Amino acid sequence: MATIHEIPAESRRDEGKGASRRLRRTGKVPAILYGNDQAPESIQLDHNTAWLAAQNEWFYSAILDLKLDGKTQRVLLRDLQRHPFRAQLLHLDFQRIDENKPIRLRVPLHFLNQEKSPAGKTSGVLISHALTDIEISCLPKDLPEFIAVDLAELKVGDIVHLSDLKLPPGVEIPELRLGKEHDAAVVTAQELKEEVEAAPVVEGEAAAAGATAAAPAGATAAAGGTAAAAPAAKKEEKK
Repeated sequence: MATIHEIPAESRRDEGKGASRRLRRTGKVPAILYGNDQAPESIQLDHNTAWLAAQNEWFYSAILDLKLDGKTQRVLLRDLQRHPFRAQLLHLDFQRIDENKPIRLRVPLHFLNQEKSPAGKTSGVLISHALTDIEISCLPKDLPEFIAVDLAELKVGDIVHLSDLKLPPGVEIPELRLGKEHDAAVVTAQELKEEVEAAPVVEGEAAAAGATAAAPAGATAAAGGTAAAAPAAKKEEKK
């Protein structure tokens, strides 16, 4: 059974940047509620309550029960604006959902049993998580808060693709409809190869090596000179 996450909220009449600033000064955060063929509503939340909720993973990937003026509406968080450097929420966007219509939402991936896998037990192996969340499509009743990725059998050289993920009933990955080229890698296990660096050559050693390499050529030239002079000496003796 899915966990129920209740978020209290109140309606507000004042709108605009000035009204939003006044709300924030009183410890509230402005928000908007829209969707499901109903008119948008301006609402407000207690900032500390919203801030604490925003520290949890479920706040971004679960269906929330928005308690607005005593009535419950099922919503999804669609946008959240933070202050650039203060611990402060500036604005929230919530979307009403229709229980009979599929929704698309990004949900986190939870990687399990990585340390117990053959790759995890092998030294010199890098296990990379190329993706940490994925977009799924399902009816609201089937929405999972996360997708579990069991890596117990992961071996060196293995690649886990989107198509390898085990999805709950009623859940699919829309990206896979686009073809095999969209079957992205989720996890890879690669053996690290050590690079052997060549020993640095000292400047003096390099010069000595060059002189040694040039010596045979010089010796050949000297020998050639001696051989050429010998016939000339013999001709002078005959005269």
